[in-house]
Amino acid sequence: MARSDAILKRLLSLHPKMIDLSLERIEHLLARLGNPHEQLAPVIHVAGTNGKGSVIAFLRAAFEAAGLRVHVYSSPHLVRFHERIRLGRPGGGELIEEAELSALLEECESANGGAPITFFEITTAAAFLGFARHPADVVLLETGLGGRLDATNLIAEPHLTILTSISLDHQQFLGDTLADIAGEKAGILKCGTTCIVAPQMDEAFGVIERSAARQRAQLLVGSQDWHAFEQHGRLVYQDEAGLLDLPLPRLTGRFQIDNAGTAIAALRTQTIAPVDAAHIEQALSQAEWPARLSRLSSDALLGALPADSELWLDGGHNPAAGAAVSASLADLEERVSRPLVLILGMINSKDAAGYLSPFEGLAQKIITVTIPDEENAVPAEDLANIAAALGFDSEAATSINAALRAAAQSTATPPRVLICGSLYFAGHVLAIENAEVV
Repeated sequence: MARSDAILKRLLSLHPKMIDLSLERIEHLLARLGNPHEQLAPVIHVAGTNGKGSVIAFLRAAFEAAGLRVHVYSSPHLVRFHERIRLGRPGGGELIEEAELSALLEECESANGGAPITFFEITTAAAFLGFARHPADVVLLETGLGGRLDATNLIAEPHLTILTSISLDHQQFLGDTLADIAGEKAGILKCGTTCIVAPQMDEAFGVIERSAARQRAQLLVGSQDWHAFEQHGRLVYQDEAGLLDLPLPRLTGRFQIDNAGTAIAALRTQTIAPVDAAHIEQALSQAEWPARLSRLSSDALLGALPADSELWLDGGHNPAAGAAVSASLADLEERVSRPLVLILGMINSKDAAGYLSPFEGLAQKIITVTIPDEENAVPAEDLANIAAALGFDSEAATSINAALRAAAQSTATPPRVLICGSLYFAGHVLAIENAEVV
């Protein structure tokens, strides 16, 4: 076990509850650490339900194309915790190294003195501490859960805030209605700070508007103040400053048009450094964000399928993500028709039926797997029963490899297989893809 893994395991035991949203604990810890969050480069703070990671990926790629050093804090990780903390470097950033991560975690653990604190809070403090010790031009900061009481929300004066698409998710922590959840997400708005808002459902947008009025925050709203759409195989972006004719994003899926538009609106609003159309074009062509409708190509998993099959991976796990991914797969089906097979793993706090419903009429078969090494995983048999109740042809498999073999046998022609339903599941798949587990 790596040194950082042992420390992270200890930190998980510091708070008796899995999640207890509060700012007091991390405020006290940061004060003992010298308030590193007050010593950061300009911060762009990003909240929302879906699309946060993709927007940050576009922003990072554009800023780096313009020669800036970019710190990035995101969650959760897929394979290794180090993915959460990216340190900006001239010419491009890199994930935090093991020795520095371990030292930061131990320093935070010592300063905390065994007091109750959540895992996300203490690891966020470690990220702030690391960012404060390395020069950068900009910090891209993703909320973990919600916004108002999220550990990242101690940044009093962000340069910009961004709200990506908001939908139902994490209701046990954020509230039962879209309005409740939007209110929590809009908690990152700050007085005098512009917020870039992705296109939203009316119920969510009404809450955001009222929050902005209370905070005296300016909104730049998708489909009102700026527009992004596909036309003739290109991405067209337009705002009051003019029109950009750009390549489609490298990241797959029609939902990436809105994500790219949100990032472009932020890039054209920020005043940290000049970012021009050439930088944005480079970002759209080069941005990467694993497990967001990404195509897998190594033989570690694809080898279990017939020649000419397609294998895709997506970590989305809520009904809105299911709708977005199914729409993108429907687009693929129109271009190249193949039988679609889902390999599904989910955790028990998610709405499995809500996630699967948009695939009705599109997915030929659902093969379910219990996510390995995840205590909150829904058993494969239970997931298969949920799928069957929705009218899908479904079966449970004992492992990812067994599911792939079943997918290979389920269609007469090479299938299009999507592994989906959970970022935890996606992380396990990527570990196999990268030969880090057997």
